Formats: sequence, C-alpha cells, structure tokens
Amino acid sequence: MKSTTQSCDLTDHFLIAMPAMTDPYFSGTLDYNCEHNDQGALGVIVNRPIDMTLAALFEKVEVPLETAGFERMPVYFGGPVQTDRGFVLHRPIGGWQSTLAVNSHIGLTSSRDVLQSVGHEGDPSEIIVTLGYSGWSAGQLEDELGQNAWLTVPAQPHILFGMPFEDRLPAAMDALGISFANLAEDAGHA
Repeated sequence: MKSTTQSCDLTDHFLIAMPAMTDPYFSGTLDYNCEHNDQGALGVIVNRPIDMTLAALFEKVEVPLETAGFERMPVYFGGPVQTDRGFVLHRPIGGWQSTLAVNSHIGLTSSRDVLQSVGHEGDPSEIIVTLGYSGWSAGQLEDELGQNAWLTVPAQPHILFGMPFEDRLPAAMDALGISFANLAEDAGHA
C-alpha cells in the first residue's frame, strides 16, 4: 500500500491567509498556487505590490519597454524565496524558455524572453510580475492548512488579471461566500 502525505492538489488555487497569520511575509496575502505535488508547493503573492513599476524593473534589467500601457504596472512581492529573481505570471501560456504550465491557459515564467516579448510586442498582455515566490516543502502546506493558516478556493483568472490588486483578496473571499471582515482571529478555537 502506497503512503502519501498529499491529500489534494491545490495547483491553480488561491491560498487566502487567515487573519491569525502572523508571518509578516504572508499576513493579509492572496497567494496564487502554481504547483502542488508530493514534493511541495510553489506560488506567487498577487496582492502585495512593492515600490517599483514595470518601467523601473525593465530599466534595471536592461530590457527596452517599448509597448505602452505596461510602464505604470506594479511589480509585486511574490514571496520570500529568490527575491532577487523575477517571475512572470501570464495568460496566454505561450512558448517561453522556462515556463511552469499552471493549466492550459496560465503559465509562470522565469526566463528573460517573456520580458523581451512584453517590452517589444506587448505579449503576453495579461501579466503579473513578481520578485520572489512562495515555496513549501513536502507536507508543509498541508500542515499549515491543518493549522487553519489558509483558506483555499479554485482560482478565477478574472480575479488575477482583471482586477486591481486591492480587490483580489476580497474577490477570492467572495468566491467562497465569506466576508473577510467576518473571519474571527482565532478560527477553530473555542
């Protein structure tokens, strides 16, 4: 009989930090989970912009940003792992050098060619650029779920790509039928 620590696949799901989350990296965050398997999980925080625009990032990495409409977009804190590296969450998935296919429409790319395409052609047009990502070792996310650290809900692309960052967390909560303001600080403890 094969034993496994993973009871579900949360790839392409939102992870909603519960109000009692005290970790400063994740408190008040909405994480888009890009991969979840028996080796662990990987995602990016999609509601915590940093003090940098895409124009500034493109200048820093010496990629021309010739396409209008991207320059004022924020860069996000994607998580505490590899904060010196950029990651592009995008739709459509495309054919880049280093892409993790989340599903048949959304990819997470860490190679420079996706930035060059955005800069020159404006494609892919639906993007969220992060510095860093969120990572969990095997069984770690499941342990945190068991401690009521996160709520989960299947992700909806319109929340990712069609809403301002400040509306993403409330919209994910609405998808669960829950108001974030109504969550108790000590959920599950009488």
